Amino acid sequence: MLHSSPRSVSLLPSSSSAGLRKLLLPGPEVRPLLGRSVHMEPSRWAGHNKWSKVKHIKGPKDDARARLFMKLGLMVRIAVKEGGPNPLFNAALSSLVEQCRNHNMPKASIDTAIRTAEKAKAGAQHMFEAKGPGGCVLLIEVLTDNNNRTHQDLRYLLTKNGGALVDGARHPFERKGVVLAEARGMSPDDALELAIEAGAEDFICDQAELRSVRTSLEDRGVHVVSSGPEFVSRSPSLLDPSQLEAASALLEALNNHSDVMRVWDNIQPQP
Repeated sequence: MLHSSPRSVSLLPSSSSAGLRKLLLPGPEVRPLLGRSVHMEPSRWAGHNKWSKVKHIKGPKDDARARLFMKLGLMVRIAVKEGGPNPLFNAALSSLVEQCRNHNMPKASIDTAIRTAEKAKAGAQHMFEAKGPGGCVLLIEVLTDNNNRTHQDLRYLLTKNGGALVDGARHPFERKGVVLAEARGMSPDDALELAIEAGAEDFICDQAELRSVRTSLEDRGVHVVSSGPEFVSRSPSLLDPSQLEAASALLEALNNHSDVMRVWDNIQPQP
């Protein structure tokens, strides 16, 4: 059941490019297991923060590229298992395939992930809550076939890097449907007006409606880069430069773990 909330649309500048804007639409209530969360971009594994110049956001290297393709392939399998292998009828898969292409993942690798999805044992998805340097809050989304092992690994990485697993830390985040689109010279007001015209004003985000808003925006000439459910911070943790460096090291360690799919944070640099 969807959780009813005040209906509004907000617009945030993208951390990845000055020419991109995110249209944020109120979404369903947060659940412990994120069966529909398949959105992934390497420069935004840390969630929707605006500290893109911190060292954990790097250019692609061979090992990082291999890890990215592996995780994208696993997420394609999850999307296929949940919604079927046809992107025309599976909005999550359609968005993820587009992201794979944007990251130059070979078509053969994408096709293989889709073909083997129904036979593969993708494991179970879990969400861990944690605190990091400076009191920042982290949501760690994992895909694992051994939750006890993953729990121990994450606890070790967090302890080693100034963090800890905690309970009840999810309150700084809201679950929202997110459409990432190229602004192409539009002002934030113009982009917001287009979103409202597309049906985003009175929107409660489920998968079907998110796809209809995306389609409506595309019909109005907006190039949509991706769309899907995400966690968006509503209560940032302000970190000083030394805390940002420590948080960067922690996020890098977490993202390098093979079971970790994404890490959402509420980090924001102090003014």
